[in-house]
Amino acid sequence: MKTVIFAAAAAALLSASPAFAQGDSFVGPRAEVIAGYDAVNTNGLGTPDGFLYGAVLGYDLRAGSGVFGVEAELADATTKRNFVGGGSIDAARDIYVGARAGLPLGDIALAYVKAGYTNARFEADGLGSETLDGIRLGAGLEYKLAANLFLKGEYRYSNYERDVVRHQVVGGLGMRF
Repeated sequence: MKTVIFAAAAAALLSASPAFAQGDSFVGPRAEVIAGYDAVNTNGLGTPDGFLYGAVLGYDLRAGSGVFGVEAELADATTKRNFVGGGSIDAARDIYVGARAGLPLGDIALAYVKAGYTNARFEADGLGSETLDGIRLGAGLEYKLAANLFLKGEYRYSNYERDVVRHQVVGGLGMRF
């Protein structure tokens, strides 16, 4: 079901028309779909990895030669650790809210760093779920494909309560409105 929702969001994003003319390549509201690699260090229980997918909404503005913005993300992952004899821990939904600061590299690329709050749910068979708060740090490069369409690559490090650490490498396709 989650895959269908994210696929519908991606289709809507790619078929949407801009709400107003874009005068600056890296300014204004944006929406993205993301996918990539997810690895969770579960503090002594191994480092399960999997595929992550999600959606991002953000807004960027120019201040001097820099670009500054805010963003919110909802993601999920297939990351799961199965134990011998049964049982598993599943890295479920991940919510992120944060800010980013970037430096345009000409008119077609933006190098940026980001930081913010992240909240992830982990589910264990027979034990229910636990939600952990943490911080996320990241860096990436956004590349303009067309007037309002962009592609991005990003590395993110998240550090949660209970010494749980997450590493993600993400690609995204987005549109500015």
